[in-house]
Amino acid sequence: MSLRLATFNVENLMTRFDFTGFRNQLRQDRVIQLFEVRNEGVYQQLEQARVIASTDDTRQMTALAIADADADILCLQEIDNMAALQAFEYGYLFRMVGNGYRQKYLVEGNDSRGIDVAVLMREETRDGRKIELRDIKSHAMTTYRDLDLFDETLGQHGHIDDKIFKRDCLELDLLIGGVPFMLYVVHFKSMGSPRDGLDGRQATMPVRRAEARAVRRIIENRFGAGQTATKNFAICGDMNDYQERVDVIGTRRTGYRFEHRDEAESALDAFSHDGFAENVMRRRDELDRWTLYHARGPQEQWLCQLDYIWLSPALASVNAGRQPEIIRHGQPFRTVFPPGQEVERYPRTGWDRPKASDHCPVVMTLDLK
Repeated sequence: MSLRLATFNVENLMTRFDFTGFRNQLRQDRVIQLFEVRNEGVYQQLEQARVIASTDDTRQMTALAIADADADILCLQEIDNMAALQAFEYGYLFRMVGNGYRQKYLVEGNDSRGIDVAVLMREETRDGRKIELRDIKSHAMTTYRDLDLFDETLGQHGHIDDKIFKRDCLELDLLIGGVPFMLYVVHFKSMGSPRDGLDGRQATMPVRRAEARAVRRIIENRFGAGQTATKNFAICGDMNDYQERVDVIGTRRTGYRFEHRDEAESALDAFSHDGFAENVMRRRDELDRWTLYHARGPQEQWLCQLDYIWLSPALASVNAGRQPEIIRHGQPFRTVFPPGQEVERYPRTGWDRPKASDHCPVVMTLDLK
């Protein structure tokens, strides 16, 4: 019995317009900055026109990427609300996959922009096994105190009674063809901009480390700290951190070279350091594990994995011969691909936008026992 499991940050599947850019240029789209707009009413009209004009192409590509993943269970990040998800499925995804995802789950989380994690599921797997939800639980209200996870590194980031998850950890208790399977869907704290003499990743790492430890604690509390290795569970989502990256060195004119480097520390060490779970992306070549291209000019550009399917030891062992797939056809043309990894982009893909997302979907076929 097999299950195709995927995760995808679809990048701002929103139903709302953001007009704050009129008063805060940091929130203003770059194309509007080319024009002098003194009237807020005119600004709002222009912003609405800009968003509507670009969204159709973007969401067609998002739907194409999801269709190419062809998952039975799809974990999503950056969803505005259930209405946005339903409108996207009806208007875009249905045209690609038909009546595929009849089961939809979303719980409003903690994000200040209102973006949430969600799960789409088929009623049956591709081989006809029933997908049943026994229970679903949000951990958005869980605090540091609840799990005893507040320490001195978090002092500048909040208080012991603050909520741990900056979005949520959505816990789904499933039966796949009668086989128990636990799924945890997350979207960890973003890296942000440099501050206090640290780059954005280092400055925010204590928050993500606490989130990862919280997910682990939730799983251990469910199964028992010494019992997790034998259970079927997966942790999926955009974790906004990496344990390795590929530095991209060069320019379009001079050409590029690619250098792999391991990071000294990562928030995700909470999952990997003692074999609690396996990042199955490590089964791919070290230059071919990335799900996002980061660039701030030619002096700062790299490829890294932000999107994960972590498997329990039991699931990883049963699927020892399998690798995850990465759907990169929706990446913009600015993304620099290592040799041999180039793909055909979706129609109307732009240099920077439109695109399916800044992230790539990750999907893996799993055998369940």
